[in-house]
Amino acid sequence: MASYLGVSLSFIFSALLISPAVSQSCSSQTFAGDKSYPHCLALPNLKAFLHYSYDAANTTLAVVFSAPPSKPGGWIAWAINPKANGMAGSQALVASKDSKTGVASVTTLNIISYSSLVPGKLSFDVWDVKAEEEAAGTLRIFAKVKVPADLAANGKVNQVWQVGPGVSPNGRIQPHDFNPPNINAVGSLDLSGATTGVSASGGGGGAGSSRIRKRNIHGILNAVSWGILFPIGAMIARYMRIFESADPAWFYLHVSCQFSAYVIGVAGWATGLKLGSESKGITFNSHRNIGIALFAMATLQMFAMLLRPRKDHKLRFFWNIYHHGVGYSILILGIINVFKGLSILNPEHTYKTAYIAVIATLGGITLLLEAVTWVIVLKRKSDNSNNPPKP
Repeated sequence: MASYLGVSLSFIFSALLISPAVSQSCSSQTFAGDKSYPHCLALPNLKAFLHYSYDAANTTLAVVFSAPPSKPGGWIAWAINPKANGMAGSQALVASKDSKTGVASVTTLNIISYSSLVPGKLSFDVWDVKAEEEAAGTLRIFAKVKVPADLAANGKVNQVWQVGPGVSPNGRIQPHDFNPPNINAVGSLDLSGATTGVSASGGGGGAGSSRIRKRNIHGILNAVSWGILFPIGAMIARYMRIFESADPAWFYLHVSCQFSAYVIGVAGWATGLKLGSESKGITFNSHRNIGIALFAMATLQMFAMLLRPRKDHKLRFFWNIYHHGVGYSILILGIINVFKGLSILNPEHTYKTAYIAVIATLGGITLLLEAVTWVIVLKRKSDNSNNPPKP
């Protein structure tokens, strides 16, 4: 009896550990009434499912989209993009639950760009739209869609799905994450249901992976350039020149380091431009604006090196003010923008920790060298005062 009770309790405990969202499958989901959806897709990202039926005679697509929001009180969205395979330009159905009434509802959005979400009528007819909440906070969207003739003729539509953290008091949906599952939540829906429904070639997986790879390259190039090499170049100029034996070696090391940083930074900047052109509607304004400012200031700094006056020239004083001011601005903005980029990429914490460790190490070395520099400078002043030049 005790053995039987122990096995029963173990079974019950194990069952409780299984999340309803994880245990869901196409066959486990049921619908009230006589609704029938012969096709079901376990979509490859965001724990989403799509049940659907398609009437080719009148090009009507009936769908049930279900997914758990990224956070309690969040939203889910399913969309058709008539012209592309991304979210920008798509016609979306967004479901969320009212925090006061607890009632789930659907909003239709014409997503012109990520910064322009226009509630209102979609470019195609949609009816019988409603939302409901399942167990464990999962939301469902029910709808019937009149598929445009050109899309119906192709037998496929570009679908996009997404989940987000919440809805602001004025009804505006809060931005979703830009992690790989979010970026890759696109696909090609086969209206006939003859295949799995999600086209690997047109589903955006390859394009999403390519974008992720380019974002990683962009991040690495900029972290090495603005975030590491430029600070090291500045440290060389400030602390090596104090040693008379290091002149003019410190100057050539400084120029070589800063020029290498500039070349790598330009490559990272160009990669960012390419990413922007391929991601219409996705903008990170502060990161982009700082990047443009960095590129402009670094370019001016490179040209300034070619116009550097002689040490005894009357303009050298003003050139030094300019050179040092712009240089330290690049250093500070570069480190800030690397952290902004890490927040956007949202990589594993080890990468951010590693960069913090690098910056902390450079900072510690800087403090040590600063102390050494002041000791040397004060000692030289003391020696000069004790040994005035002979008449």
